Amino acid sequence: MKMRISEILESLRISMGVNGAQWYLADTADPHASEYVSPHYAEREFLSGFTGSAGTLLVGIETALLWTDGRYYVQAEKELKDSGITLMRSGDAGVLSLEQYIEKYFASGDTLFLDGKLISAEKGLRLKKALSSAGCKIKIGRNLTHVIWKDRPADSAEEIRVLPPELCGCDYKQKLKDLKDALAEAGAEACVLCALDEQMWLFNLRGRDIPCNPVAYAYTVVTKQKVSLYAKERAVNDELCAFARDEDITLRPYEDFYKDLTDLHFEGAVLLDPKSCNFLILRILQRNGNRTVCADSPVKAAKAVKNEKEQEWIRKVYLEDSAVLTRFLRYVKEQGAGQDELSLARRLDEMRLSLADCSDLSFSTISAFGPNAAMMHYEATEEHSDVLKEGGFYLVDSGGQYDGGTTDVTRTLAIGEVPAELKKQFTRVCAGMLALQNAVFLSGAAGRNLDILARQPVWEMAMDYKCGTGHGVGYMLNVHEGPQNIRTKLQPGQTDAELLPGMLVSDEPGVYVAGSHGVRIENILLVQHKTENSDGEFLCFEPLTWVPVDLDAIDAEALKPHEREWLNAYHAKVREKLMPLLRDPEDAAFLHRATREI
Repeated sequence: MKMRISEILESLRISMGVNGAQWYLADTADPHASEYVSPHYAEREFLSGFTGSAGTLLVGIETALLWTDGRYYVQAEKELKDSGITLMRSGDAGVLSLEQYIEKYFASGDTLFLDGKLISAEKGLRLKKALSSAGCKIKIGRNLTHVIWKDRPADSAEEIRVLPPELCGCDYKQKLKDLKDALAEAGAEACVLCALDEQMWLFNLRGRDIPCNPVAYAYTVVTKQKVSLYAKERAVNDELCAFARDEDITLRPYEDFYKDLTDLHFEGAVLLDPKSCNFLILRILQRNGNRTVCADSPVKAAKAVKNEKEQEWIRKVYLEDSAVLTRFLRYVKEQGAGQDELSLARRLDEMRLSLADCSDLSFSTISAFGPNAAMMHYEATEEHSDVLKEGGFYLVDSGGQYDGGTTDVTRTLAIGEVPAELKKQFTRVCAGMLALQNAVFLSGAAGRNLDILARQPVWEMAMDYKCGTGHGVGYMLNVHEGPQNIRTKLQPGQTDAELLPGMLVSDEPGVYVAGSHGVRIENILLVQHKTENSDGEFLCFEPLTWVPVDLDAIDAEALKPHEREWLNAYHAKVREKLMPLLRDPEDAAFLHRATREI
């Protein structure tokens, strides 16, 4: 029988008492600070019942609190009901941060236990500072969850794939040279890479250890003389061994990394990215007397700028993906009423995965009708899957992992005739998406400089969305990628990165009305050079997503003349690009109707 959350927390508190801990912290993390984690590392979910992909749980002897951001407020309220856990709405006025809570409510002499592998170095340092201020101690070596999680899923070690050169555009030798040059510029002799997507990109490898994320568990140590890749032995195959031999890479067992790290003494400074490197790694290096440079990983910035070959593949993949989604939208518009969310999600997933070069989804498909669409990361299940009815909005956010790119796209559809107020909200969200997509901006601008373009039409209705407007997208990698982003406020650890030609970014404004509906329209954009003159270099966006926006949900009177021109121009381009890919005459007829001029 499945344990209730209250029972799980009681077992945890017993273990805390035995080990002399007054507090225990469980973050959403694996040893590599991954955004999405494999089931083996879903400790915070196990302890709290909250299934969102971002959240931090703090358990005390008499209290428990969970911090999460605005994307998950509605979902967290539902999932934490009757658990005894208090929801802390990060970013809301008057809500204490985790560090502020520690300084205010921890008693002097209290001890906080956490697993140092399962928290980033950056967050660990912030916690250490707050605990010191409160006169408290931190112990990072004990994982108390493991003791009570009896049916914990096994860890993953899928075979690692070496990418064919035609998919890469830049070989490992050049990437390694660029990395070493960047290390020298930062005053470092070596680096430890912990982020899985960075390591996959550096070596031109891919894995399957985390659902929807084509990465493999690994650590990498780079010095002037040597490159060591720590991979799970079950994941190592002949192809990887041959690649490592040819490129003079030392393969080591993943399980030996921490033992080896304890014995390593670097000649000069070691660069660590505190956002992706875990706290235990930093503590080991510092305890051994190694000098550390805490800075953004040079690999993060390098992989965010797609090379020409990658851009070619991405355009091809997004066109294929757009055609599949357009066919699905036709089905929903014609036959969606009466269908349930889960069956529609499965239909879209099957359509996408039927493509020869699509190997996986890039995240679990969000198929949400009515009030469920107000939860930004909702997922229909066998136990809860609402039926689409006329008079409401259906939101579908989905994407795939292809040989040649990673896709992400959202469309919201009117099922039958929807109320005028909902149409107005949809129309202003569409206007925001188009305003950002058509932006021209000076080189050096960051996402925060552009966020208002997408948000202004929503603000004009005295509404807002409690999330960013855009995130980076990986190349055959994670669907969320930094350092680039488009948002009004930076979260702890985020940087205000300059938008550079070759970067991908999503464009996804929305409105979310709890208990009623949600609207999101998302295109993926590629930053491009536009022109250069005496005033500087100007950049623009090239849309990669070519999917109709539902004109049945548009209030033409709520569009300004230039917004109407933008929408008509976009739809004319959608028609031009997709028509050759839609062989079914009925699909082609739907595309004509869906992209008609208004």
